[in-house]
Amino acid sequence: MTNNTESAKSYDTAAINKLAKSQIEIVGSIPSIVWEKFRSQALKNVNESVTFDGFRKGQIPENVLIAKVGESILLEEMAELAISKSYVDIIIDNKLDPIGKPSVTITKLAKGNPLEFKAITAVVPEVKLPDCKALADKEVKKSSGEKFDVSDKDVDEAILKIRKSHAMQNPATLKVNSPVPKDKELSPEEKEKLLLESLPEFNDEFVRGLGDFKDVETFKIKVREIVGQDKKDQAREKLRIKIADSIVEATKVELPDVMVESELKRTQAQFEDDLEKMGVKMDDYLKHAKKSLDEIKKEWTPHAEKKVKLQLILNAIATANNIKPDQKEVEAEVEHILEHYKDADRERAAVYAETVLTNEKVFQWLESNK
Repeated sequence: MTNNTESAKSYDTAAINKLAKSQIEIVGSIPSIVWEKFRSQALKNVNESVTFDGFRKGQIPENVLIAKVGESILLEEMAELAISKSYVDIIIDNKLDPIGKPSVTITKLAKGNPLEFKAITAVVPEVKLPDCKALADKEVKKSSGEKFDVSDKDVDEAILKIRKSHAMQNPATLKVNSPVPKDKELSPEEKEKLLLESLPEFNDEFVRGLGDFKDVETFKIKVREIVGQDKKDQAREKLRIKIADSIVEATKVELPDVMVESELKRTQAQFEDDLEKMGVKMDDYLKHAKKSLDEIKKEWTPHAEKKVKLQLILNAIATANNIKPDQKEVEAEVEHILEHYKDADRERAAVYAETVLTNEKVFQWLESNK
């Protein structure tokens, strides 16, 4: 039985050249016998994309179609179809990991001759990790003696915030002692003073209305626990930032522009969403700030680059040390996301959930003594 593997190959040659910023250039060649087989599909595509008087769409005779649009249009469509197929095969055969859409240039296109092309695309960059565990251990040791004592002042300040929050959410409970003149614009200091003067009394009745609390003393005990846990959480977050900064600084990686640009788009979308919640439009913000969007994005770029680099590092650490979340954890997190965001796409939610859970496990590994 004859082996048709070679004859079925979608390309003849493919040279892979490395470029700056984690880009590659693919220089490929497709035999004429291969790319000219796409003629019928190209004819169909072109036929369905044009409209001529006297003919139904997609039903134009071939000779009329070629006379109207020209042979070159058909050849270009054939070339695009052939390159789309061979590009995927080249990626698979060379075990490449491309990011985004490639920029393709046809360098030779003539009937009876090999089709030649160049394709430039970004690829997931190689991450040369330092001794991440040693860097993390160094930061952990620096913070090992930190204490999380909760003073009476801490408790009192937390209770005052709770009373203010409760009062703002329930304006009917405010006991206003000082009438405010009509049409008078209060300063922030005056508003704060008025709020403090009108807060509900902090007593047993008040705390019972907040939850399952017997009296003021039991409420204070709970507040002390919460404040203590908050201090621990804040300290852990600061430690993780120090660990991340230390590893990012010591890691070499060439960031593809497409990844940084993607992060900038996410930053812009989040920023515009935050402005919208405050009732401010992006254009109005830019006018007030006297800056263009490009200037704002330039300011965001260092942070975006750092964020992209950190995520690549976390991915590399997870792969190198076989760190991954349990699938049941991922599924539970996906359900939690979909419960709160009804319109969320399940597949994207799954990718997001797996990334977040993996990142958490990587940091736990970095912080551990193992």
